[in-house]
Amino acid sequence: MVSRPHTPSLADLPYRPCVGIALFNRDGLVFAGRRRLDGDPGLGGALGGHAWQMPQGGIDPGEAPGDAALRELYEETSVPAGSVRLLGEAPGWYSYDLPTLASGKLWKGRYRGQTQKWFAFAFLGSDGEIDIHHPGGGTHKAEFDDWRWEPLDRLPELIVPFKRPVYEQVVAAFTPYARPA
Repeated sequence: MVSRPHTPSLADLPYRPCVGIALFNRDGLVFAGRRRLDGDPGLGGALGGHAWQMPQGGIDPGEAPGDAALRELYEETSVPAGSVRLLGEAPGWYSYDLPTLASGKLWKGRYRGQTQKWFAFAFLGSDGEIDIHHPGGGTHKAEFDDWRWEPLDRLPELIVPFKRPVYEQVVAAFTPYARPA
């Protein structure tokens, strides 16, 4: 009998550790960015017009999730740590699986999806600080091509369907912050 090498199934792969950020303005609305689709392997078809999302990104080895949240917020929106105040963090980690279409293309096929720790921040600055076209002071690639303030409870209908259950959990956790300051 010839032994064949084991090809891991998607279910055998780990989740990529990640953070998500709900950035609330003084009116209780949350930042939503529209993902750029150029150079986004496998997700263009999966988004199906649902390209709006809150900032998110991976946690670097040895990095605390709260520090990763502040770093990712800056890298995607140019909003510095000094312009936000922590409101709270989600009680647990929320996970989603990538659609099969994208699973082998993103992150070199090493992850089945992401597990995310979510943070809510109050935005203390002005809208002029937000720069999605030259994020991180111009040192990072733009991930969004447009942005706007949205009611938190509207985000699940704007996000790609495979992330919707995570956004529903975020809405449940952060609804107390979705009111004018």
